[in-house]
Amino acid sequence: MTFKRSKIIVVDDNATNLTACKSILKPYYGVYPAQSALKMFELLEMIQPDLILLDVDMPQMNGYEAAELLKGSEDYRNIPIIFLTARRDEESEVRGLSLGAVDYIFKPFVSQPLLKRIETHLSLIECQNKLREQNQLIQKMLLLKTGQVSLLQNAVLEIVADLVEFRDNITGGHINRTQRLLRCMIDKLIEQGIYSDDIDSWSLEYVLPSAQLHDVGKIGISDTILNKPGKLTPEEFDIMKTHVQIGMDAISHMEQITDDENFFSHAKAFAGMHHEKWDGSGYPYGLSGLSIPLEGRLMALVDVYDALISPRPYKPALSIQQAYETIVKGRGTHFDPLLVDIFHSVSNQFGEIAGDTNKAPLVTSQPVMQTRPQAGPQAVPQARQQGLGQRMAVCI
Repeated sequence: MTFKRSKIIVVDDNATNLTACKSILKPYYGVYPAQSALKMFELLEMIQPDLILLDVDMPQMNGYEAAELLKGSEDYRNIPIIFLTARRDEESEVRGLSLGAVDYIFKPFVSQPLLKRIETHLSLIECQNKLREQNQLIQKMLLLKTGQVSLLQNAVLEIVADLVEFRDNITGGHINRTQRLLRCMIDKLIEQGIYSDDIDSWSLEYVLPSAQLHDVGKIGISDTILNKPGKLTPEEFDIMKTHVQIGMDAISHMEQITDDENFFSHAKAFAGMHHEKWDGSGYPYGLSGLSIPLEGRLMALVDVYDALISPRPYKPALSIQQAYETIVKGRGTHFDPLLVDIFHSVSNQFGEIAGDTNKAPLVTSQPVMQTRPQAGPQAVPQARQQGLGQRMAVCI
């Protein structure tokens, strides 16, 4: 194990459970037991733990109440919490996760799974600490050469991208592929002079690097939800959707640190708008048509495409042809019609990026018309929408 000196507070009113948990963890971590939430707060005045294992059912103050106090405190809100509970109902788990817990561990404890899950979360904490260290380093280097700062920013972006994919282990390579897909789309837009007013106002050297942050908010989503091997419940999906705002908040904080409006304006557009839909049915703002920034409209398309061609625990990967057809069917509902037309013209490049270089060229039943869309969503024939909902539903 890597994290032998990490400090863990274990809170449980049952002395037997407390002793069992301590005996499992003590060979690897510094363990501080507490038989009540009040004792936990006394310990917190003396030590700064890396993790708190918090029992749910306790007298005087239960785990949920203690978690609310922890998350409401400036001093303790960043300490990760894992709930310990004998409850196995979905409602209790969702409540705990909504209070900011990173995981649930069920009693009675099983040694190896308990150790592995704790090790995973401590690994994430170390990654987050490294990211904070890099941000602090950037602040110092802002006083030096611009070129040096640019290199540091790229290093931080790589750390962030690695961290996101470490958390969301079902989407390996997603960030790299979406960057390459975006480049195809943007190069074709520039070549054909489409949306030139928007693109002319961009700082192009920042656009693709900033796109790496589009899913950074998933850092704040529990592993239980992020990597669930099945369909999310409505409550879990509501929690998942908060990754957009979490990402926006994180990027805004980085913007304040570096004072780089050009880079982070693109990053916020990618992170905050890539789940908006052309017809206004997306989230978080329900924007429609051209009111969605171009970065968001582009990322919406490439993000869904990559999700379609990638295997997930709850679905197999679609073929390149199926992914192509699904994107085209979303023209004017999910996606900007003009961007779908651009997608058609680069669809074989998309297939190559997806690793299907031997596939025959994609074909459509009718030519694609490249016409500039109006300010609102265009109507799409009913026949083109059939079957779209089922495929789109897999793309969170």
